[in-house]
Amino acid sequence: MAQLTSPEADRHWLLEAIGLSRQCPPSATAFSVGAVLVGPDGTVLGYGYSRELDPADHAEEVALARAASAGADPGLLAGSTLYSSLEPCAARASRPVPCADLIVSSGIRRVVIAWREPPIFVPGGGAVRMRRAGVAVAVVPELAAAAKAINAHLLADLAVPAARQHDGRGPRWCPDWPVIRSGTHTSVTSLTGWPVTVATVR
Repeated sequence: MAQLTSPEADRHWLLEAIGLSRQCPPSATAFSVGAVLVGPDGTVLGYGYSRELDPADHAEEVALARAASAGADPGLLAGSTLYSSLEPCAARASRPVPCADLIVSSGIRRVVIAWREPPIFVPGGGAVRMRRAGVAVAVVPELAAAAKAINAHLLADLAVPAARQHDGRGPRWCPDWPVIRSGTHTSVTSLTGWPVTVATVR
């Protein structure tokens, strides 16, 4: 096995995470994500996928819980890398603590992802939050297509999602986003660069 932080190792473990995401129970209201936590010596400390044990489960929190139940100490976690097929969330409706905060609190100092979270259900931004807390975040864009394919049913309508405000499930519209109006829809480009078409706001 290549060195843990080598491009070859990052690709290997991220593909493992993407493979785990294929095991997720299907959902029309949540992404399918896989995560693998790998120790400094290349040992798998934890793994998980969305909705694995509970409908509210996120992949990263399941992986962290497995590592904790196995007795992984903070010193070991500090030298570990968490691989996630999607950017860890910075906000969530299902539980009070988003995955980005769980990762920061765990002491993990490096995260590798395949793609950034589009603001379909909640705003993205997990990578920014982790970086501000001192966690190194790497993106492997050549694996983004494989990770997105598992969520194709959610991305098909990305150009025209109904952005819902105040219900905890839709991206919040910001008045500073560029606005393009056409007919009964209002298209905005969010700060993350993803197009969001506001059909209704509730």
